[in-house]
Amino acid sequence: MLKLIYSPRSRATRVLALLHELGALEQVSLEIVAIERLDGSGTRDPRNPHPDGKVPLLLDGEVQIWESAAIIQYLAERFADAGLSIPPGDAQRGAYLSWFAWYAGVLEPVLMLGFAGVQHPLLERNFRGKQEAETRLRQALQGRDFLLGERFTAADLLLHSPYAWMGKPGDPVIDAWVERCMARPGAAFARYFDSQMLAAA
Repeated sequence: MLKLIYSPRSRATRVLALLHELGALEQVSLEIVAIERLDGSGTRDPRNPHPDGKVPLLLDGEVQIWESAAIIQYLAERFADAGLSIPPGDAQRGAYLSWFAWYAGVLEPVLMLGFAGVQHPLLERNFRGKQEAETRLRQALQGRDFLLGERFTAADLLLHSPYAWMGKPGDPVIDAWVERCMARPGAAFARYFDSQMLAAA
């Protein structure tokens, strides 16, 4: 059985939202662990096999899958009948995979550096800045509901997630997309689950 190493209100929350969207919650067990939080609270949990003590981590038997972009692709393809992945051979497959790589290689670093107040010409030449990243998103979303058209995919679930956590950027096109993603059943379930977990802690 698949196992998700999980902590509430963390990057693992988006994987829980995905599992709900995939109809796969009963096929994946949750191991709830403590993590070190950005505010300095929390601690590394010895029950967590992640090499860095982080979440999410997906276990498929003896195989470890780490990093949200990889886990989300893996699960969306494992439960492909839910229709959240783009299969090999589809004309949109290349764009779909590119959004996952762009998230990990550009969007999250840019947003986190901005959140930390870090600026440097080398970083901006390599990653571009928040404005350029959000211009790229806006162009992709102009005239469509989701990144690949009218269909919500696992790429939307991943890419909207930092805005669900840090707040919408104030761009009408991007904000409307984030709201559509946050209104999905999986996102609503994950928020409720996390609130229940934290209330019980």
